[in-house]
Amino acid sequence: MRAQLLDGSARTVLETVRQLGFLQIDPISTVAPTQQLVLWSRLGPYDVTELDRLLWVERKLFEWNAYVWPIETLPLLRARMRSSGGSSYWQRRAREFLKANASFRRYVLRELEQRGPLLARELEDRAAVKRAPHRWFGARQVATLLEILGGRGEVAIVGRRGGQRLWDLAERWYPETESVPVREAEQLLEAQRFRAAGVRLVRGRWHAHPEADDGDVGERVTLLSPFDRLIHDRARTEALFDFHYRLEMYVPRAKREFGYYVLPILVGDELVGRAEPRFDRKTGTLKVLGAWGDTSRLDEALTSLATFLGASRIKEPA
Repeated sequence: MRAQLLDGSARTVLETVRQLGFLQIDPISTVAPTQQLVLWSRLGPYDVTELDRLLWVERKLFEWNAYVWPIETLPLLRARMRSSGGSSYWQRRAREFLKANASFRRYVLRELEQRGPLLARELEDRAAVKRAPHRWFGARQVATLLEILGGRGEVAIVGRRGGQRLWDLAERWYPETESVPVREAEQLLEAQRFRAAGVRLVRGRWHAHPEADDGDVGERVTLLSPFDRLIHDRARTEALFDFHYRLEMYVPRAKREFGYYVLPILVGDELVGRAEPRFDRKTGTLKVLGAWGDTSRLDEALTSLATFLGASRIKEPA
């Protein structure tokens, strides 16, 4: 709890991201975008414009590969960007795509150099091979190319417009950094993950990080995003907290045990139950579609969440 700043010790957005190492980005905003929800779980109600300011104005944070990172991590991630010649399935697919779309890549980089920053929709789809429309991604392949080039450190996300990513040449956005060998970078990133996790399982035995503090964490109550790092590893969550949790978004409605977007309830250092809140932005209502387990302190968490969201009322199940 202390390593994850869920004990009430979190004070600022920047220091929270630095301690956690990164924030996962997810577009689902049934309650709030997960990067905002993870921060609320630790800070309580806070000014969400602070995250944007740190990302796009002060540049103390940056967005890469669907995560928000502290700028101090950039040298380590640049090592990953350089290692695009790996043998994983996605690395091979990316190389094949770039090989088949060399002129498409040149066009996009030229347009960004001359007209950037740009949204993906402001670039023509000049992919060599057209694809059939996808129910999530459509038929255009501009975003695919930009994500590949972003992963390789050739372009960067430099802002948002209407929730859409703005792209520009990475050399115009990222600061100069030292060069770190890939192996060293991965070791440092793993050490960072261990520090943020607090404990890890190695060959069947739990190991605490040297900086981990096992003091009393109090009885603070909050709700957790399904993508919160405390519960991201579902097997670890079950082993540590005896709490079985699955995100059922992609489970057919008839087969769901609980609901579409259910949040665990954390009290002190125990996961005691779960609830399914949904924020109706049109009416300003925070609805609770269901709640399970020990919900005796759920109202406290909902009150804080409503304040954070700017909800005018809370509507619980009849």
